Amino acid sequence: MKNNIVLIGFMGSGKTSVGGKLSRALHYNFLDTDQLLEEEFGCTIGEFFEKEGETEFRRRETMLLSDLLEKLTRTVLATGGGMPLFSRNAELLREIGTVIYLKASEEETIKRLSGDTTRPLLAGGDLKERVHCLLKERMPLYGAAAHYMLETDGKSFYEIIKEIEQVALI
Repeated sequence: MKNNIVLIGFMGSGKTSVGGKLSRALHYNFLDTDQLLEEEFGCTIGEFFEKEGETEFRRRETMLLSDLLEKLTRTVLATGGGMPLFSRNAELLREIGTVIYLKASEEETIKRLSGDTTRPLLAGGDLKERVHCLLKERMPLYGAAAHYMLETDGKSFYEIIKEIEQVALI
């Protein structure tokens, strides 16, 4: 391991928010894969999905991880919600660093995502139904990809960061 921490989880689980605060607390670098991809694409993830489709987006995620594998050290990496769903990506994430699954309950997730129109996989249809179906599909894959799972409901950023520090043995 290269002393990196990789945060995975469903949309709205707090990967970016926790990641930014965690990196400052540890004096680590912080990167967000969605932000890196948007910079590379020159457009939002939603726009890229619309133009190129999910398959191409997932292929580009894998390329990004392969590139980051040799470059990152002392970095907190927040990932897109679908990144660890593909076995190659899950393998790469585990090679990059300690993978922490930030798990929020379905109810908390719906509350956090209510009114968010930026997520292409939630567009159209009933939010509760979309979240329920996607979580049912993704939760086992997140668990399989992670070294550790951390429940986040009702916890402050400080509490979450302290738990991550303990399990990642920082």
